[in-house]
Amino acid sequence: MEMVGRSHGAAFCTVNFPDVERVEWINKVVRQMWPYIGTYMEKLFQEKIEPLVRASNSHLNAFTFTKVHFGEKSPMINGVKAYIKKVDKREVILDLQLCYIGDCEINVEVKKLCKAGVKGIQVHGTLRVILGPLLPDVPFVGAVTMFFIHKPHLEINWTGLTNILEIPGVSDLSDGMIVDLIASYLVLPNRFTIPLSALVNAAQLRFPVPQGILRVYLIEAENLIPKDTYLRGIIKGKSDPYSVMRVGNQTFKSRTIKGTLNPHWNEMYEFVIHEVPGQDLELDLYDEDPDKDDFLGSLVIGLEGVMKDRIVDEWFPLSDVVSGTVHLKLEWLSLLAAQDKLQEANNGSSTAMVIVYLDSAGCLPKNHFEYSNNEYAARKQRYIPRGDREPCSYVIMCVGKKSVKSKTCSNTKDPVWEQAFAFFIQDVHMQHLHVEVKDDDRQCALGMLDIPLHRLLSSDNLTVDQKFPLNNSGPSSYIKMKIVLRVLHIEDPDPDTVYAGVNSLKHGPVSIRRMQQEKSHGNQRKPSDSQQSQIHYVPHNAVVRKESMNSMSQQVSHVGSEQISTAGLGQSGNTSAPRTPNLRNLHKMAPSLMSLNSMASSVFDLSEDPSGPGLVTGEVNISVRYATLRRSLIVSINGCRNLIQCSNHGADPYVRMYLLPDRRWASRKKTTVKKKTLNPIYNEKFEFLVSLEDAKKRTLDIAVKNNRPFGSNERKEMGKALVDLSQEDVDQGFTTWFELTASGHPSS
Repeated sequence: MEMVGRSHGAAFCTVNFPDVERVEWINKVVRQMWPYIGTYMEKLFQEKIEPLVRASNSHLNAFTFTKVHFGEKSPMINGVKAYIKKVDKREVILDLQLCYIGDCEINVEVKKLCKAGVKGIQVHGTLRVILGPLLPDVPFVGAVTMFFIHKPHLEINWTGLTNILEIPGVSDLSDGMIVDLIASYLVLPNRFTIPLSALVNAAQLRFPVPQGILRVYLIEAENLIPKDTYLRGIIKGKSDPYSVMRVGNQTFKSRTIKGTLNPHWNEMYEFVIHEVPGQDLELDLYDEDPDKDDFLGSLVIGLEGVMKDRIVDEWFPLSDVVSGTVHLKLEWLSLLAAQDKLQEANNGSSTAMVIVYLDSAGCLPKNHFEYSNNEYAARKQRYIPRGDREPCSYVIMCVGKKSVKSKTCSNTKDPVWEQAFAFFIQDVHMQHLHVEVKDDDRQCALGMLDIPLHRLLSSDNLTVDQKFPLNNSGPSSYIKMKIVLRVLHIEDPDPDTVYAGVNSLKHGPVSIRRMQQEKSHGNQRKPSDSQQSQIHYVPHNAVVRKESMNSMSQQVSHVGSEQISTAGLGQSGNTSAPRTPNLRNLHKMAPSLMSLNSMASSVFDLSEDPSGPGLVTGEVNISVRYATLRRSLIVSINGCRNLIQCSNHGADPYVRMYLLPDRRWASRKKTTVKKKTLNPIYNEKFEFLVSLEDAKKRTLDIAVKNNRPFGSNERKEMGKALVDLSQEDVDQGFTTWFELTASGHPSS
């Protein structure tokens, strides 16, 4: 979805998204069916979920649902977005804006000593529904897969929470931790799959190969806000910044840099990406304090552009704060079944990934006495024979320093886990996959397996799917797994996207300044292959300076008022012609405005002059582009020229801006004030969090005002311009001079 803003407070149900269709008829259908859906869910909880909870932990073997009622209030779907472009034609992808404020009541009991429950729940989030694979026969859809793209907002009204926290194994958790834990299970890579056809392999739908790997280099930050103050805020100090990065339920925290507003981290992180479009990279900066850490800014970067550009090296401005930028280098690595693309490890980065689909095991021994002749028991003195009860088995897998544990299957010699795990690999030729099956009750090993990963290089499609015999186990004991090896490789971008400049502007942010320089050289010929690579690629050893984020306005940042006009209009004649009249025409219309030293309010009043509303009172130069990575409209106020005089010293102009129809004070953007000039240069950038489709329907209301003293008779309004973005090329971006008039409309 085209969503970037994140609320730190309560969530709301009424949300409007321009690219989302309202489906009130679905809500009516769900409302009518809700009593029957609730009856089905009650049976599901008692017949399916209750046994799973009991089997998950020995402390919960007496867990019971004493009451399950889903109430009268049904979930609401505020909108649906269907993906039809650049998706697999064998499936249908829908994003549902789900809002559920339920009056459900669920009570549980453990050993009749601990009673607790839930009375009311709220869930708000984007639920992705995948209908696929599509089939040529009834029911036409092989399965329905559901998951939340981002962690949903979840609120639970507990009853007897203190009793819940007394349950063994839960006592070390808090209310917030329990809610976060539940929410994390609803987010990728966790998927809920409902097979509708026997022809479909549900395990493959639940555990697909990831779309790619996002490698994030957190390099540095600049101009962060100071949070550590002294003498009750009189003296501004520094901050102790650190970063928290998230993709789905994957979270990394950087080290803390003490006492600086310009920290250097030079750290690298790797995220597994499952769904694009959909998943975003979220970054928050905090100031570390002994009591409560202070917020220093945030970023939300959509990954569609990174996937297409392969490498993005940029300075990103922080949101929700007055200043601060972060330098990130993002790399998109594809997962290839190509041994020839395998490279040597460099600086600890991964070269491959192993995905293990743990299916099941069979013929496990009841205990280690069945195979060890009491040798293993000598090392496990805590073992106490408990009859011939079947084992409660789980699996531990290790690759290098990473270790994962499967769920526990109780009281069976033939457990079925159906889980997937992923491991980053630095050296395929040296690393091993170590597997150990253990009994949860007896704390003993039921079998082991060690697989050198280089064996996968000789397998077809770098994949092994078989039953592996277990060592130190029963004579017929085995474990069934599918092991997939994929090589991490940065592929070249699609060259077709370079010709249209999509990667540098829409799907950037690759250096826009570089593209504008290509235009300003007057070369309109179709670039050669070498020139195309210069436009698009960011070299591995290059650092794109943060000036590139300021769009094309950087060409006018170090010139005077005379030079800004030539930079904005172009010197070669190959750029598009401006829509404003020549400066000579401006002199003809108001020849005295450039030289009068009297008060402008007594000489030139638009409200009194009948020709005033259409009279040009100056010009403003702006640059507009849409940043897909940040899902924001970026507007740069570059400068103004030939403004009307408001006092003896000229004027103290600043620029105010709205993105209509939003005229809220909180949405107002304002530049700094430039003193005693009629040709100010600002080079200030502002950001509006809107989708691309919505931005194309909006209008920029740009007004130039004089910062007059309180009680002064000086003119305040200096003119404004209304920029209809539906008439502009927002996809490619533009830099243009616009006339300033009293009404905002250009002169005839």
